[in-house]
Amino acid sequence: MYRLLEPLFASANTIVLGKPQQIRLAVCCLLSRGHLLIEDIPGVGKTVLAHTLARALGLNYQRIQFTSDLLPADVLGAAVYEARTGGFRFLPGPIFHQVVLADEINRATPKAQSALLEAMEERQVTVEGETRELPEPFFVIATQNPQHQIGTFPLPESQLDRFLMRLELGYPDPASERALLLGEDRHRMIEQLPVCLTPEALKAMQAEASSVFAAPALLDYLQALIRFSRESGEYVHGLSPRAGLALLNAARTWAFLEGRDTVLPEDVQKVLEAVCAHRLRSASAGRGRSAELIAPLLEQVAVPA
Repeated sequence: MYRLLEPLFASANTIVLGKPQQIRLAVCCLLSRGHLLIEDIPGVGKTVLAHTLARALGLNYQRIQFTSDLLPADVLGAAVYEARTGGFRFLPGPIFHQVVLADEINRATPKAQSALLEAMEERQVTVEGETRELPEPFFVIATQNPQHQIGTFPLPESQLDRFLMRLELGYPDPASERALLLGEDRHRMIEQLPVCLTPEALKAMQAEASSVFAAPALLDYLQALIRFSRESGEYVHGLSPRAGLALLNAARTWAFLEGRDTVLPEDVQKVLEAVCAHRLRSASAGRGRSAELIAPLLEQVAVPA
């Protein structure tokens, strides 16, 4: 069934040039029923990647531009009074879509960001004392600018932990940038992008990916990584149980994308940075970048034979 994703990868790679690894990780995140955070400087294609995935997956989506004056009701919706009926009617907000594109999420205040917490964790929202289910599947794809830029608010750790993966795009290589300069407008290309998957096929793939076998030795390796993060002194605090589950789910999906029915240690290593780097803070001032944060885990934790 994983071969059904080949048209999706092909289409996405014609829009977002020179980033096949990031596209693959993004699809892995969504197939793992996780939420995706794309962090980088403005103008490198964060929103384009988010729009491309939503369009190619054939899901209904809504973009929310996060700004400093955004209110939780602007995301969740609110009850409005109707004079005709003499009662209140709930007007659902943009959160009630299968894919929510939270653009520049860290330009909103923590209060507005908190509107997403329940939705991302429990796939439901509580408004006016009533709990409402969100559509299925449900994904949040958020973009954020680097924290040192003017007008940004740092995402609380509780918010960061809701994202299964965080990706960075970076600058394109020279060949990809030349093709970008000579090519069509990317937004127009997205509008012409064919739908590559049905929601039913997506759900079937999610179920198949979640059933990929993880041997006891693989779980030993995963627990060793978690234990190292907590006990080595390399990090301010270690990986949480939620992070361990996220790592296992993402590794299962990566194995599924590789056409295997068993998780291997290299599957864990392929997704380790995207899943864990935003959940860790180095105890050393010299390590700040994602690859540097993850390096001790890869170098000092033995891989099972």
